[in-house]
Order: sequence, then structure tokens, then C-alpha cells
Amino acid sequence: MSQPGKKRSRATLPDKEGPAAKFTKSKTQEEEESMMPAAKERNSKTVGSGTGKATKKAACPSEQGSKQAYSHWLMKSEPESRFEKGVDVKFGIEDLKAQPNQTACWDGVRNYQARNFMRDMKVGQEAFFYHSNCKEPGIAGIIKIVKEAYPDHTQFDKKDPHYDSSSTKEKPKWSMVDVQFVRMTKRFIPLSELKAQHQAHRASGGPLKDMTLFTRQRLSVQPLTDEEFEFVLSLEEKPS
Repeated sequence: MSQPGKKRSRATLPDKEGPAAKFTKSKTQEEEESMMPAAKERNSKTVGSGTGKATKKAACPSEQGSKQAYSHWLMKSEPESRFEKGVDVKFGIEDLKAQPNQTACWDGVRNYQARNFMRDMKVGQEAFFYHSNCKEPGIAGIIKIVKEAYPDHTQFDKKDPHYDSSSTKEKPKWSMVDVQFVRMTKRFIPLSELKAQHQAHRASGGPLKDMTLFTRQRLSVQPLTDEEFEFVLSLEEKPS
């Protein structure tokens, strides 16, 4: 069951190691989140469905029927209070656990590629719940997809921070999925640790060398290869 009463910000700023000041999104940030990232998508290996307006170009692995299929994800949300248009967009993993059946809708995504990734999600697939834009960002737990993409109700609500006047119920622009809490990770896996592993793997050719968390930092919904997911999961067994 979706929980339309809960609001969450999905287009977060890149995380930094250490304290993060609360912020109100500037007009520039809003425009960047809402624009079709065509130029970036041309260089991406995991482009979503797009809008059909892009010009044709040479085929690449992510296009023309050969797009890589993912079965694991990383989904960012903010565990600390931050207000947008009078609405607190805080929604950490403890908030998800407190929902009926520990299930909620993942609303408020206003980036086309992040939206497209959600449209690729299938019931039963797992994702890391990532705490973002907070004192210590990182992976807090594991969630699973329990309902595939459907129209995000917040795009039609004029009182919601994520209202989009250009979207209609006949042709909705934005989608969401329902997620359910699976478990906490055995320990919190901080961004600083993931970054150190990413940098080491760039030199050694390890599984995190191309992790989207570092190559496309602004995306609030990110794909993970099976190898990336399993490696990150193995970190919970290691002492912090």
C-alpha cells in the first residue's frame, strides 16, 4: 500500500563526508533536476526510456534493444528534517519501518533518468536504502520492490513540494514504486568507506570501479550490477 501522506525528497545534492548543512533548493537546482538530461544520457551506459525527442545516433550497449538489465538498486532518502514549501521531506529507514506493513511509496523523484530506472524495477528486486544529505551519509539497510512503477500522485498535488504543473493525469510525467523494509544492514556502511573502496577499485579494476554513486552523484535512484551489490553487501561483515 502506498503512503501518500509521506513526502520525501529524491533529487538530493551530492553527499559529502562530514556534516551537511540543510538547504533549500535554488531555482537552478530545481531546473537541473527537472530538465531532460539528454547530454548526460548520451554518455550514460544505462539510459532509460527517454521522451522520444532525442536525435538518432550510433548504437551503444544501452540502446536499441541492448540496454543492460539491472536487478539491484541504490535509493537515496533524507533521514533528517528539511522543509520544502512548508513540508518536511524527512524520510529515513526508521520512518519506513514505522509505516503499515513497513511499506511506502517512493514518491517525489523529478529527474528523468532516476524515473526511468524506477520504471525498470521489478517486484522482488532489492535495493540499498541510502541516507543522504545528512551528517553521515551511507547505506542503512535493504528494501525490496513490492509494486512496479505507476503515476506519482504528488505531481498533481498543488500543495506538494513536487507538484508539476506540466504533468497531467492523462499523460503523467513522473512515476513511483512501492518499497518494503527487508532488514537493516549489520552495520551502517558510510559513504567514506564506499568512496575509499571505489578509489582503490579504480586502480585495481575491482567491482566498485564504475559505481554510479560516484560517477553520477546527483541521481537519487541508481542501478547496481550484481557484482557491485554483492561486494557492498560483503562490507557489512567487516569491522568498521
